[in-house]
Amino acid sequence: MKTKIAIVFLILVLLGSAWGWQSYQTVLTTPVITGETKTLQITKGDSVGRIAQKLQALHIPINTFWFKWFAYQKKLTGQLKVGEYDLKVGLTLPDILRLLTQGKTHQYTITFPEGWTFKQMRKRLAQQPDLKQTLADMDDETIMARLKADNKNPEGLFFPATYFFTKNASDFSILKKAYRKMAVVLETEWAQRADNLPLQTPYEALILASIVEKETAVASERPLIAGVFTQRLKIGMLLQTDPTVIYGMGSNYQGNIHRADLRTPTPYNTYIIKGLPPTPIAMPGKAAIQAVLHPTKTDNLYFVARGDGSHVFSATLDAHNKAVNHYIRGLP
Repeated sequence: MKTKIAIVFLILVLLGSAWGWQSYQTVLTTPVITGETKTLQITKGDSVGRIAQKLQALHIPINTFWFKWFAYQKKLTGQLKVGEYDLKVGLTLPDILRLLTQGKTHQYTITFPEGWTFKQMRKRLAQQPDLKQTLADMDDETIMARLKADNKNPEGLFFPATYFFTKNASDFSILKKAYRKMAVVLETEWAQRADNLPLQTPYEALILASIVEKETAVASERPLIAGVFTQRLKIGMLLQTDPTVIYGMGSNYQGNIHRADLRTPTPYNTYIIKGLPPTPIAMPGKAAIQAVLHPTKTDNLYFVARGDGSHVFSATLDAHNKAVNHYIRGLP
């Protein structure tokens, strides 16, 4: 009788082991994320058990026992990283745990277009709900001091691009990336500049690039417009560019420039001041920077908008006035 009981017990153990092994193999290979991507937030101090609870709260059908077992068996419990994770369709239980140890968290993006001002940049940062807001009580000068920048004025010193970040990254961290990116781009392009430019420093190149950026959205025109301004600077002619006037007007600009505005002194009114304004007027992109450091050689000193985004270029004032009459005033 005892022998029979032992045999039955052994059979049950073997069957249980076989079932357990089969169950474990099923857990290892069966996708638990189906239908749509799920977002899992891991916070500091979350245990494997707590993470299992969060997964179940997302209606992800995991077996808590096997989830913990796999984590302990593979020694992953001390490697789980804080962050927000995208759990995509097709992931298995082991896949999820590996993802959490690799730290491949969800990436958010924020974009600063070419030609934007620092004021617009700060507004975009403040509107991003997934960033930790730290800049609200800082003025521009304080921000630049925190960046250890030589310039107190931030305009133009941040590179326009799309930046990636994880949830709750600070707004300042984005500024820091953009500031360093612009410094690298400007240094690299300045080192490769053409000869005999009327620009003494990389900062002067940045100022002129910001003007070119605001003058045209037509990529092919940038080097030619840069060539016009280069010629003007070389012969001591006023730049007379409307975007700098608009920038100097600040909130007084309501969509139109009047003759009185062109006669009103500001540090940015290039109809009055000689040479470049004191700072950039926007964030120039790499193409605008390259344009001012490799301008088209030209005799043209003037250009006027056609009305379709492009410009007509002229070498003489007489030809320019005719173009103005035709394209601005609608005369034959």
